[in-house]
Amino acid sequence: VQLQASGGGLVQVGGSPRLSCAVPGRTFKVRDIGWYRQVPGKERDLVASIPNNGSPYYADSVKGRFTLSGDDAKRSMYLQMNDLKAEDTAVYYCNFKGYYSDAWGDDERDYWGQGTQVTVSS
Repeated sequence: VQLQASGGGLVQVGGSPRLSCAVPGRTFKVRDIGWYRQVPGKERDLVASIPNNGSPYYADSVKGRFTLSGDDAKRSMYLQMNDLKAEDTAVYYCNFKGYYSDAWGDDERDYWGQGTQVTVSS
């Protein structure tokens, strides 16, 4: 399953785009949600996450500027990015961890979005 993330693009320094990503299907039960980012030649880093029954986590570099949220009715999650800086330029990936449940038990899954480029220009 390939998730569709949206909201990236070319943004000016100080801009406030919002990234969106939809939950894969109507029967998938979400445990954790998160956004990661990656720049060429480096590993994919966690930007923000909300674990099931846990507290939100934000990387120090985005704390106070980015906000991760979920909408149960729309079965989507969002990353509101404020006061963007040049160093926020990266490909951003959404991630859902959860499971499908049937008579035989729970089938755990870890889904990733296809990545959306955010380029911050001065």
